[in-house]
Amino acid sequence: MLDCLFCKIVAGEIPNYTVYEDENVLAFLDIHPCSKGHTVVVPKKHFGNLWDMSVEEFQILTSGLRVAAEQVRAKISPDGMNIGINNEKAAGQAVGHVHWHIIPRWNDDGGTSMHGIVRNGAEVDVKETAKLFI
Repeated sequence: MLDCLFCKIVAGEIPNYTVYEDENVLAFLDIHPCSKGHTVVVPKKHFGNLWDMSVEEFQILTSGLRVAAEQVRAKISPDGMNIGINNEKAAGQAVGHVHWHIIPRWNDDGGTSMHGIVRNGAEVDVKETAKLFI
């Protein structure tokens, strides 16, 4: 995609600080990091979001995601890490190219878990929701 920021990074038109790269994935440091070593992992092929990928493409990309996370762990030595995706605008996806965030975490860093992203489930009846999956 011509206007895609991440496609331009993959193409080498915009410089990056590479953490990991293979034939399918490029992982690079986020220029607005949430923590030291915050890494963005993108497929080299453009996909707008998760739903644009086949299951096989997703599996290939998550293999690269795991290796990138191992690199971050080896070089940064965090106490833990959040690995997540903002899929579609309502979930905070700011760049229209599917990508994962690897955010290194330290004990007592003041952050929260994935449950801290949004808390509007207090009125949700889990039993009723479960019926949708039966």
